[in-house]
Amino acid sequence: MSGNLKGALLALAAFGLYSSHDVIVKLMGVGYSPFQLIFFSVLFSFPIAILILMRDARPGTLLPVHPWWVTLRTIAALLTGITAFYAFSVLPLADVYAIIFASPLMITILAIPILGEKVGIRRWIAVLVGLVGVIIVLDPNGNELTLGHLAALAAALGGAVASVIVRKIGPEERSVVLLLYPMMANFIVMAIAMPWVYEPPELAHLGFFAGMAILGSAGGLLIIAAYKAGEAVIVAPMQYSQILWATLFGALIFGELPGLQTVAGATIIIASGLYIVLRESRAGTSRNRPVLQSRQRPETGTIARKPNLFGLAGRSGMGPTRRD
Repeated sequence: MSGNLKGALLALAAFGLYSSHDVIVKLMGVGYSPFQLIFFSVLFSFPIAILILMRDARPGTLLPVHPWWVTLRTIAALLTGITAFYAFSVLPLADVYAIIFASPLMITILAIPILGEKVGIRRWIAVLVGLVGVIIVLDPNGNELTLGHLAALAAALGGAVASVIVRKIGPEERSVVLLLYPMMANFIVMAIAMPWVYEPPELAHLGFFAGMAILGSAGGLLIIAAYKAGEAVIVAPMQYSQILWATLFGALIFGELPGLQTVAGATIIIASGLYIVLRESRAGTSRNRPVLQSRQRPETGTIARKPNLFGLAGRSGMGPTRRD
């Protein structure tokens, strides 16, 4: 089996696990607040996070090298978690994914002021076309625009902010700092909110809460393996397989089928995102490759994922990039 094929298959499995995680969020969101779901997700993620921290042999403290950037990323991850969990709780899975797929478009835009990225006319056109797809999904002229849609859009934006900041400071910050700060912020903020939203969970539901942490962390480990095995330009587009999982899970579990408007908008968003990925993969086109070297899953700070996984070198082709 070739490295690229192995990487693609591992990524497909990873995003299948992520989609299963989101199914649990949607199922549990019927009876529990997003604040409570995030609290228990983080709580059950801590043992997994500790195992990751124990493997970090780099000397140093847990004080960030870039405290303001780490703070901004932590806030972005915190807001992304709240809005994403809420969106999954109230919207069809396919609708949430279609909107969150706009994150690479936002990363491309944010990379200009944060990374000093030069974006050419072709990528700008791809971004604008993708934003048209977002408008189609949101349907501002119809009656279906809800707080859930706006929350999904906020999650895409928050995830893009967190991703670009990791791209900027990742080589200088310790992995444990980038991993621990968002998790601790989520734990503290959600704990403060618990007296107002807490519902005593059933024993079986505690198993679902633990399942969110396990599925999310397992997905992160598979993504790391995927980028080690294959090239980024092959692995990154596998994120769009989540729309297939959303359609399958939505139909089998929730009786949901994506509407024509969602399918049309998602198709446009995915096409523009794929173009940006392919464009960035060409030598000399992009100095920073912000989309290729950013997370393909919005950073929520709720699950123990290795924060520098897109700093991998080797076969993934994600080491230092060529300058213009």
